[in-house]
Amino acid sequence: MLRTPGWLTVIIIMSTILSGCGFSGAYTEASSAAAAEETHGTGMLELEYAEAFSIEHYGDGCDLVDIPGSESFVVADEGEEIPKELSDKTVIRRPVDGIYLASSSAMDYFRQLGCLNKVGFTGTKPSDWSIDEVRDMVEGGDILYAGKYNSPDYELLLDGGCRLAIENTMIYHNPEAMELLIKLGIPVIVERSSYEKHPLGRMEWIKLYGCLLGKEEEAESFFEEQVRELKEITEEKYGKTAAFFYITAGGYVNVRKPGDYIAKMIELAGGEYILADLEPANDNASSSMNISMEEFYMRAKDADILIYNSNIDGELASLSELIAKEELFGDFRAVAGGNVWCSEKDMFQEATRAGEMIGELRGIFSGNADEELKYFHRLD
Repeated sequence: MLRTPGWLTVIIIMSTILSGCGFSGAYTEASSAAAAEETHGTGMLELEYAEAFSIEHYGDGCDLVDIPGSESFVVADEGEEIPKELSDKTVIRRPVDGIYLASSSAMDYFRQLGCLNKVGFTGTKPSDWSIDEVRDMVEGGDILYAGKYNSPDYELLLDGGCRLAIENTMIYHNPEAMELLIKLGIPVIVERSSYEKHPLGRMEWIKLYGCLLGKEEEAESFFEEQVRELKEITEEKYGKTAAFFYITAGGYVNVRKPGDYIAKMIELAGGEYILADLEPANDNASSSMNISMEEFYMRAKDADILIYNSNIDGELASLSELIAKEELFGDFRAVAGGNVWCSEKDMFQEATRAGEMIGELRGIFSGNADEELKYFHRLD
């Protein structure tokens, strides 16, 4: 059960009373009386690959950001009037700072835009960061560890002037934590970049963060360069099949759904995702699903390449560690052929490096991988 300090309880009660009297607090800024006259959007931000967010412009200093499945919100320059029709939306003034970044995969966007100084708090311990620059900032106190997404240090966030929390969808498993942040006047954005179907769709989320940080031109320039670099990669196909997975604590095999960006990366690298015909048991937005070991054996036993996902279960160092999880792996073609790899933590924390990851995958599929890679290592 979430434990709430007594002083926080008082704040929550007062904010609830004031909300009932028409006071919106810091979370929803504008009222109809204070809002500008009704206006209309002046155009949509053009997105080439991303499908999980949209940005509608309202003049030069105001944008409506919509993340389907989450709440839409307004991002506006300081002092910019809010259009009347947006007066019921959460308003975030840019450039925002004092951010509590519970979603570790979003940190790379801030690094790429030169805005790590806008992040005041993280939900990831120093030892769990693979990005050296970020780990150094957390260890040095420039970014404060404020607890995990499900039980943050609310007092630290308030005392430190937190103005925004950025979560991933794990927060929906602990909605009381999100509700408390909101009651304390800290807006919450639930980002869904990992739900994109194309790796460039995930990377295009840098435009959303550019909007938040007043770095729209920098975000656009970076994304265009990444698109150019990816298009320069040869389209040669190698006829090699691959599976990307990990073993859950319950003994299931967690695999990526066919429409996931990881499956697309395998395709762009010249491989074939061996679970491309897998039909998800449900139509939820999750990018992965659990299947039984028996089904995985049937579908992936003859895969040319196995890639173990270290993001949840941790990294493996050897084939014996994999077989210790399940003896059936000893019968897999990739195990017999020495073509089993493990992803590094960098793969998920460095969201803007899809081109480099695809390049390494291409080396794996072609059989010409460098001896030492950044995002993958071979299991011997």
